[in-house]
Amino acid sequence: MPTPPAEDPRLTTIAVRLRITGTVQGVFYRASAVGEGRRLGISGTVANRRDGSVEATIAGPPDAVDAFVAWAHRGPPLATVQGVEVKVVAPEEVKPGSMVVGPSM
Repeated sequence: MPTPPAEDPRLTTIAVRLRITGTVQGVFYRASAVGEGRRLGISGTVANRRDGSVEATIAGPPDAVDAFVAWAHRGPPLATVQGVEVKVVAPEEVKPGSMVVGPSM
């Protein structure tokens, strides 16, 4: 039996940039986001911004990205999330295969 063709990852991967506001720095938001991203099997970077928000740029299967966005609205127990802005970006903006804490911006 012939092997079915592999799906084109560009068709099965979406990428978004999130800006999370509220009490999201100093409450383990970045580390928790990395853990959640790894659990969901997505790639990306999570970084503190100078304005007190956190930015996450992530890519993965649509269901996993949607689940991460839903988690971002809650965050870890010590966080108080006031808002999450979501912008679609090109999957090429995300290094595949890793979920890491990035440098502050």
